Amino acid sequence: MKKSAQKTQATTQKFIEIQDISDNIAILPYGNACLIIEVIATNFSLFSKEEQNAKIFAYSTLLNSLSFPIQIFILSKRVDISSYIKLLDWEEKKTQNEKLAHQIGLYKEFVRELVKVNTVLDKKFYIVIPYSYLEKGPIQQGSFAAQAKTALLSKAQVLHSQLATLNLRARTLAKEELINLYYEIYNADLGTSSNPQENVSTVFVKGAKTI
Repeated sequence: MKKSAQKTQATTQKFIEIQDISDNIAILPYGNACLIIEVIATNFSLFSKEEQNAKIFAYSTLLNSLSFPIQIFILSKRVDISSYIKLLDWEEKKTQNEKLAHQIGLYKEFVRELVKVNTVLDKKFYIVIPYSYLEKGPIQQGSFAAQAKTALLSKAQVLHSQLATLNLRARTLAKEELINLYYEIYNADLGTSSNPQENVSTVFVKGAKTI
């Protein structure tokens, strides 16, 4: 039994392939590393046609200006609104205004019906910047993390500048945030559903820019 557990643990570690997280850099096997930028979403449909066209043009300019590959990662997670329903129920009972209580009750039922028809998802958007030791050539033992950090921060600075032209808020994930993100990906809360795809889905767009 002990041997089986050790075998499973080794297999899991090989699958995850994260050797260490140094500051805001994820150290990967075979001389690779990456840095992750979280981009705050914007509601594209709320923009006018002219603004939408301007955003599309700016986005194409961003991709064409890059001299390094990136990876776009979208994490979609099913939202549990049970606590929100309980809050509405509490507000409905607490208020002494009958008209307000009635409106809260109608809104509560609207939310309940809405989630029956549509799955409510919380989506988070990330840009992954990869690094390989081949970019800098042979390195001395122990200097890989520092070298990778210097190269990745330089790339991130370029990307942050380009995202600013799109009026998109973005930030580089720090060590604790990286740990939480990887933990969420590999230990997603699947609820009571037997199908993980009903709760968590990930979409990778690889090679958004090819050198």
